[in-house]
Amino acid sequence: MSYTVSNYILDRLKQLGLEYFFEVPGDYASIFLTTLDSYAGITRIPNINELGVGYATDGYGRFKGVAACSVQYGVGTFSVLNGFAGGYVERVPMALIAPSPSTNDRVLTRTEGILFHHSTGNLTADKTVFENVTVAAETISDPATAPAQIDRALTAMITHRRPVYIEVLQNIFGAECAQPAGELKPAPVASEKPSLEAALESAWNRIRKARLPVLWGGVEIQRFGLQSLFQEIVDASGMLFTTTSLGKTVLDESQRQFAGTYAGPASPALTRAVMAKTDCPIALGALITDDYLDIMAADYGDLINVNDECCHVGYENYQGVALKDFLTGLLDKFQTDPAFPRKYRRPGFKPDPRPRYRSGARLTYELFYYEMGNWLIGKKQIESSKLILGESTSLYVFGNLFGMPKDSFVAQAAWGSLGHETGCALGVELATGHRPIVVAGDGGFMMICQEISSLVRQKSNAAIFVMSNGGYAIEQAFVDIKAFTPQGSYAPFDLLPDWDYPALAKAFGARGHVVETVGQLRSLLRKLEHQDGVPNLVQVKIPLKDLAPQLKRLATTP
Repeated sequence: MSYTVSNYILDRLKQLGLEYFFEVPGDYASIFLTTLDSYAGITRIPNINELGVGYATDGYGRFKGVAACSVQYGVGTFSVLNGFAGGYVERVPMALIAPSPSTNDRVLTRTEGILFHHSTGNLTADKTVFENVTVAAETISDPATAPAQIDRALTAMITHRRPVYIEVLQNIFGAECAQPAGELKPAPVASEKPSLEAALESAWNRIRKARLPVLWGGVEIQRFGLQSLFQEIVDASGMLFTTTSLGKTVLDESQRQFAGTYAGPASPALTRAVMAKTDCPIALGALITDDYLDIMAADYGDLINVNDECCHVGYENYQGVALKDFLTGLLDKFQTDPAFPRKYRRPGFKPDPRPRYRSGARLTYELFYYEMGNWLIGKKQIESSKLILGESTSLYVFGNLFGMPKDSFVAQAAWGSLGHETGCALGVELATGHRPIVVAGDGGFMMICQEISSLVRQKSNAAIFVMSNGGYAIEQAFVDIKAFTPQGSYAPFDLLPDWDYPALAKAFGARGHVVETVGQLRSLLRKLEHQDGVPNLVQVKIPLKDLAPQLKRLATTP
């Protein structure tokens, strides 16, 4: 039996730890998918649409460190593009194995002007588009060069923890090629020693003099496998630590030094107080988004910010400083200075008020948050689950949780594509074996609802809670927050249709539920503790004009 380019791709992905491959079929990919179905060690996972493929691949890559998918040429690649753009922004290692017209097809296009199906007529268009959201883009048209091209792309993926695009001509999938030599490893990233030493010295001088330095962990701590190193820094320094929304749960959040997840004005009271008092925020592996305009405007000159792409201490910029090297050097300074670990006091603060309510109370964002938090953390459901939040009010509400275990929270908090939360659930579950607990806005869920069918197909235990208020609440809060007053009204473009969620769940083969009161939610949560391989879709009915306090602070703070 001959060894083909398809075999080579699969062997390399398997070596990197891939166990599941997501796809929507297309005739250009038929040779590759046929090879995949007879390949031992990687299971093909069918999805319902291409955007769902992208989200599922993203969810898998966040935890597995490698992910891959395939969709049809043109119509598929342009649909999956959004998922890959999110992976690019949020540092997710994922590969698109993109089929395209054959060698002969390309000759006919060039010589006779034939427009092949799903083509724009420009056979380089797909690659050109994907070059903007990947760290490597290859078109494989020769089996002799295929191994080197595949290796080059996948090495870039695992080095930079970002997506890659590998386009293969239809006939080349079945062409013979050489077998892999050795194993792929990330390319070494070394710091420029003088620059590293200067950055560390400058940062250390600021840290030692600061009254309340605060560690601010970001998602790159997880992506680049630096969590143990970051924990050692927390322990050796004695400092309080916070995280970005995207980086929430990079460390166990039940420890004393955790000061909450920082999301600007939407943060918990403790976190707001800590970040208001810090005179030396230390952002490590963080992506600084517009959620943090307040601290950037007030404290940029005090900020130490080191990630995969930059290193600056106050207004000083240092080139050629690798994140891991900076963390290692910082840990060494804490461990060798007898003044550390120090006991830094938390600043005084007035806790956010807790609502008082009975089981018959109608659900709101806030009451749902308290009940779910108690179920997830108080009753330890989170220990075998992953909490997945959409780009909606719920992201800022559930970002206030304390006590979450390491690697238990997922949110596309930087790219923020509606529907990601439901779409990525299957990938998260297959990568971790943990149950996805999804909290989605109804607008986001409506964009990707058909992925419930993919979850049913794989006998997922996912529980998807849709916050059903009939409108884009987070959008409306920034358009005109007066809409949430008795006299106000939503903009027509921020209103949503009314869906029959139980009927929708039944159509897809899932279980459907509706809850409107605290008591109904408590009763359902007890039932959901039993898992039997059938997804549950829960419509959480809340008032259209319910405005969570976190969102109110976020939308009204200048």
